[in-house]
Order: sequence, then structure tokens, then C-alpha cells
Amino acid sequence: MERVLGLVASSCGGLDTRFATELAEPAAARGWRLAITLTPTAARWLEAADQLGKLRALTDLPVRSRSRLPGEPRPHPDPEVFLFAPASANSVAKLALGIADNQALTVLGDVLGDPRVTIAVGYQVQAARSRHPAWRNHLDALTAGGVLLRRLKIEESWTSILDLLPQ
Repeated sequence: MERVLGLVASSCGGLDTRFATELAEPAAARGWRLAITLTPTAARWLEAADQLGKLRALTDLPVRSRSRLPGEPRPHPDPEVFLFAPASANSVAKLALGIADNQALTVLGDVLGDPRVTIAVGYQVQAARSRHPAWRNHLDALTAGGVLLRRLKIEESWTSILDLLPQ
């Protein structure tokens, strides 16, 4: 059985230097077929860092950041497992509120709450942002939707978040 991982990323510190080496490459090495979707800003950052080619080499599927046009075929199969990492505080808030203003949040928002789909989110948040009165509610809303959450710390490898995914 094919194991497709919907690997989603937003623009956070370390994206340009760590996403491919600490998330995409280890996920592919664990046998996942990668369906990569990026926020528009994450795509720009990775393009500027000359990392998009490295990501494209890890998968037979297109690396997406834009929605398809009506009538265009779906570029990715429907994954039963998603990893959204790194996820910015802004993207976490939007996902919790159901705001799908880019392709990355659309694919996640379409499956959030579906008990057949696993979503893990590795988020980055500054201490000041985590004190915002709405932040805890965002995390609680995602948890209520079945999302597995872990904070990504700058000083730690991001690869350990892959351990949240089903084998």
C-alpha cells in the first residue's frame, strides 16, 4: 500500500535551511511518498534559497504553492496523513479558525476533523505571541479536531516530529 504524506510548510525561521534536510529527506527515507504543499511565502523563501529543486527530486509529484485552475487535474492523491511543519503562529491561527486563504491551508482545512486523516502540526511561536489571549484557544481548537501538536524549538532537530506520524 502506498504511503502518501501531505507535507505542508509555512514561512518560519529555519525553513530555508532545515525543511529539506530535517523533514522532507528523512520522511522520504522512512518510505513516505511526498505530496508537498507550501504557503506562497514559504515557496518564495525556498526558491530564493535554491531549495525547490532539492524538494522536487524527493518526489514524483509536483511541489505546490498555488491552487489549480478549474478543469485542471488534481496534482496530488488524497493523503491520509499530513505533517504541517514548520507552521507559523499566523498559519496555526488561520487553520484553527478555518481560514483557507492559500493552497496549504486549503488542503489542511478540507480534512481537519476527518477521523480517517491524521494531521500533525509542528509549530513555531515566539514567546510574546504565545501569550496572546487567543493563542491557547487556537491550540485547543486544533486539538479538538484531532490534530497532534508539537512546538518546534530552534535548538532541536525537527526530524523528531516525524515520530508523531503513524508507522
